Amino acid sequence: MVEHGSEGGEGERMPPFATGELAGSYRLLFAYWEEARRRGRQDLIDESTLREDDYRVLRENAGRDAESVIESLEEYFHSRVDPEVAAEAAKRIGVDMSPEDARRQVARLLAMWLIEAGDTWGMVRLRRR
Repeated sequence: MVEHGSEGGEGERMPPFATGELAGSYRLLFAYWEEARRRGRQDLIDESTLREDDYRVLRENAGRDAESVIESLEEYFHSRVDPEVAAEAAKRIGVDMSPEDARRQVARLLAMWLIEAGDTWGMVRLRRR
């Protein structure tokens, strides 16, 4: 599933059904998947890929302001991200972060991806200014 991402503006790779509208760049998430793959950790890739239950959680959070939903979903995804792999992924793209900060950033990207995908599928609607 990871390989089937599309490209967004400026040739930026996007995960399936992402638009980049919230996240902008998914470079760290792709680096995370690449680092997990390099370590032979398919389980981490599976844990950081959207699944049906995630959309249920998104629907439960619908109707709140975007930042509140992002924060709630970030917390939801937090335990599914390996901090050491996330920190190494950040280094690979030239960003020095603590393992916990990198973990939070990957979890935040997963939250934004879920919201963007939910918008693409018409499950939720992003309010555009």
